[in-house]
Amino acid sequence: MHMNSAPHLLAEDRPEYERILDDALRHAHERPDLAAVGERLNPVQLRTMAMAATALITAAAATEYEHYVKARKEVRAAAAGPDEDGVQDAGPHGPRQSGAGVGVVITTLAPVLAGTAAVIFLLIGYVLKALDPPPAFARTMVGAGWFFVAATAAAMLVAAVGLLITALRNGSTSVPAEEQGEELPEDAARAREAWRHALLERGILPFLRDALADPGAAPAARIPHRSANRIPKIGYSRPDFSSPDDGPAAAPRPTFTSPDFTSPDFGGPEHELE
Repeated sequence: MHMNSAPHLLAEDRPEYERILDDALRHAHERPDLAAVGERLNPVQLRTMAMAATALITAAAATEYEHYVKARKEVRAAAAGPDEDGVQDAGPHGPRQSGAGVGVVITTLAPVLAGTAAVIFLLIGYVLKALDPPPAFARTMVGAGWFFVAATAAAMLVAAVGLLITALRNGSTSVPAEEQGEELPEDAARAREAWRHALLERGILPFLRDALADPGAAPAARIPHRSANRIPKIGYSRPDFSSPDDGPAAAPRPTFTSPDFTSPDFGGPEHELE
């Protein structure tokens, strides 16, 4: 693959790039070639520089990244499958149910219904008890009202627990499959590991070594020479304008000199004064 067409780092893979970078900086003291971390440049400065040069660093592993993205896309396409009748929408990591379940609806409506019933029964029961003489079923209405008060409290507690469990479940499923350790097909998993290894060994570590060796160098100069042919040129160069080729050299042009003016000659032997 030609490096001028290197794929741009996708947003979903940027956290993985940052994780590998942070891990390399965290264990820099274990590598002799990064022993100067903290002397010339500290980890925060190195991380800032590496984040600014993300395009250059990731380009060192562009071939592996393109293969990984292609393999992952094929896996997601196979997992999604055809969308039949619009009933189920398959996400990138497999089918997911949409809409609220019956249990969620019940736990949400139960406190509302029980509370409404409690207000109605208590209101009617106490109004009937205020009559003289009070009807016989007035105490029954008040008792039913207090029963629904207790049912409302219990339903609210159940609903709160259900919402907490749902929030925790949704939070865990929102993490990308790669971070959950979800197993990918063998070819996609190998492609992912190959990209991670190439990104670390050919991109991040050489950048950190060169940054420590020459903190004042430009970011583009911090990619090692052995991978220079794998790095795309960033920006635009000024076109080299040259004069057109007009053929063989022309013959020398004639030159002009100013005329030699002299005063008229009024003398001579024939004009001597008498």
